[in-house]
Amino acid sequence: MNIFKEVLAAKNQLQGVVPATPLTENLNLSDEFESTILLKREDLQIVRSYKIRGAYNKMSSLTEQEKKQGIVCASAGNHAQGVAYSCNLLKIMGKIYMPKTTPKQKVKQVQLFGKSYAEIVLIGDTFDDAYAKAVADATQSNKAFIHPFDDVKVIAGQGTVGLEILESFKDPIDYVFIPIGGGGLAAGLSEVFKQLSPNTKIIGIEPEGAPSMKTSIANGKNTPLETIDKFVDGAAVKQVGDITFEICSKNLDDIILVPEGKVCTTILRLYNEEAMVVEPAGALAIAALDFYKDQIKGKNIVCIVSGSNNDIERTAEIKERSLLYEGLMHYFMIQFPQRPGALKEFVNDILGPDDDITYFQFTKKNSREVGPAVVGLELKNKNDILSIKSQMTNKGFEFKYLNEKQDLFTHLIG
Repeated sequence: MNIFKEVLAAKNQLQGVVPATPLTENLNLSDEFESTILLKREDLQIVRSYKIRGAYNKMSSLTEQEKKQGIVCASAGNHAQGVAYSCNLLKIMGKIYMPKTTPKQKVKQVQLFGKSYAEIVLIGDTFDDAYAKAVADATQSNKAFIHPFDDVKVIAGQGTVGLEILESFKDPIDYVFIPIGGGGLAAGLSEVFKQLSPNTKIIGIEPEGAPSMKTSIANGKNTPLETIDKFVDGAAVKQVGDITFEICSKNLDDIILVPEGKVCTTILRLYNEEAMVVEPAGALAIAALDFYKDQIKGKNIVCIVSGSNNDIERTAEIKERSLLYEGLMHYFMIQFPQRPGALKEFVNDILGPDDDITYFQFTKKNSREVGPAVVGLELKNKNDILSIKSQMTNKGFEFKYLNEKQDLFTHLIG
């Protein structure tokens, strides 16, 4: 299995179909990290992610009989869009299984790219449900299954990102930061760099709540996770591919786990400072730079911005997770005395002039002297939380700090 040769073949296959994306220096990040930070803008692809590369390369390699039979795939987003667009280009009928929980915006985009060549089937609550149904359908109907990552042709297609980087930047590249979901991009790109730029350090990035590749490499075998945080949906998988695990375990120099809240902070920063709209997985590589700031100083760094398929309906959640991570959002369950002026006393004597109540849920029970209220506070300075807790204690307000009680927090705040 020579992945590098497959990548070179994929480059020819994608010629004139999948355009090369820009590799541009980001001056703000370069100044902050005292290095040259280059962004590989796969968010600017036709389907707004690199997934078109692997999907088209795989589907164009099918025999005429396989193309005539049609294909099946499962995806919760970017892979589905790449497959749908490839179906339209190659005139192949495709059945695309997606979980019922997929945002309407993504379902609409898949249909838009695939037009009459894409049949969308919404089934189950998770990707795993859709995946199981798709594999069963492909087997029963004798149709080719287009795997989102664990396929040599798909890996080779994603690997063309690496060729473009090395063609665009002629100076030595010291580090490449790559987001990892199932591992297709990391596997393909790392094979290219091991052949053409072996001194480059390849750093994989996973969301903290879905460390499937890091766990597998630590265990020495491909290991499924029992549960994952699905927030970084483009990179949150319970198990990586067998092929991708084999390649990444020998090619990656390190894997960084980035908290989901840090990813959210990065998404907001890129939007506010750069007018870039990125999805959570697309922000992973940039979010990881903080964890390597000493090692990358004075170096040439490439970050893969893998996609921009972000649903605007998630904005409130992204802001909330960012504020929680930055220590600027705090939730309490407070026992308020049931007497006039208690809330006014709380606001005037405990909160600072820049603190804001963003959530307040009060349950009044006339038979009791106190009533519980769930209160959300947004602060300007994260250090102010210490004085707020102290003031509540001094003023006799009994409280539970919900940020540190995850089960209670999830139950009360959602």
